[in-house]
Amino acid sequence: MQIWVDADACPQVIKDILFRAAERAQVPTTLVSNMALSRTPSSPYVRTIRVAKGFDGADQRILQELQAGDLVITADLPLAAEVVARGAQALDPRGELYSEDNVRERLAVRNLMQALRSGGELLGGPAPFRLGDRHLFANQLDRLLARQRPA
Repeated sequence: MQIWVDADACPQVIKDILFRAAERAQVPTTLVSNMALSRTPSSPYVRTIRVAKGFDGADQRILQELQAGDLVITADLPLAAEVVARGAQALDPRGELYSEDNVRERLAVRNLMQALRSGGELLGGPAPFRLGDRHLFANQLDRLLARQRPA
């Protein structure tokens, strides 16, 4: 298993959790971004890939490299849906593990909300990132990594 991170919008606190987990579990972890990333540790398990600026460049690179069984950290629902369809796992930075069932539902809700926002009927975006989100993410990541360890 390899961990791929859609790093452009990933909160730094989640990246920090991933850096520690990569070292502890010795899992290759790659952050893909279209901008320079700071605060990335020097580690044999952590690397960064910088892609050209543009629409979904990081998403496309992740999908290009992705293998079945890999884990992708992303809040991007279209990317999560494609990851799940390819036999990999997708985990939201707020700790929600996507499945074939729930990712389709979340994508439909996202599309509806986007239509309402563009029509001026709804304002605002996602709720702020909270301490509880960080804990949910860390716990879900630990469970996923524990499944990968040899018995």
